[in-house]
Amino acid sequence: MRARVAAGVRLSGALVRMPCEEIVEMLAVAGLDFVLVDCEHGPDDVGMLRTHVAHADAHGLPVLVRPGEGEHRLAQRALDQGARGIVAPHVEDAEEAAALVRALRYPPHGTRGFATYPRAGRFGSVTADEHRAAAGDVLVLAMLESPGAVARAGEIVAVDGIDGYLVGVADLGASRTATDPPVAELLAAVRADPAVRGAVRADLAVSAEAAAASFAGGAQLVVHNLTAVMMTAFRGLAAATA
Repeated sequence: MRARVAAGVRLSGALVRMPCEEIVEMLAVAGLDFVLVDCEHGPDDVGMLRTHVAHADAHGLPVLVRPGEGEHRLAQRALDQGARGIVAPHVEDAEEAAALVRALRYPPHGTRGFATYPRAGRFGSVTADEHRAAAGDVLVLAMLESPGAVARAGEIVAVDGIDGYLVGVADLGASRTATDPPVAELLAAVRADPAVRGAVRADLAVSAEAAAASFAGGAQLVVHNLTAVMMTAFRGLAAATA
């Protein structure tokens, strides 16, 4: 997946918070490019996450994982289970971005414990060199979720090993104060910032129309908020019987 992103391919995925492997399979059958499993606001533990990854792998669907804030050990275990990328929440500055990258890389470039026998190493059936090369193909996105993080976006994405960014609009709105610009202005500012040019931009979307607008506006990855999409559909079904 990281190679496709590096080649400039636009990709659509879905954010899944519910521990349901059939949903992951349905997304693959429908033709989406990836799934982002939310362990920050969803109930997935490593066991359930492994089930999601296994079902996605059966369909060739790459899995990205959003751990909780600073949960580097969970991110490492997600990679051991075969996740192809990490979307890290609440990355505030270059120092935190560098710490994230170190946690996700093997020595000598990082501190991740090395083993070929987890699922990502096909249970020990690949060589150490093959496993190390595959681990270097992990996509890493930093979530910017405060006015300060947005202001420091350029230094965050400049950290070697950070592929791009995703603005967490909900947290951005919750963290801004009365003296900060409105969310729309903060979004416009980071997207126009020349310091982030060349970094991968990922957007959250709640509809196909919103996704199309994101792609037209410069996003390379769009993540559909599946909960919002499903609730909109369910409310439409309920309204039909009213």
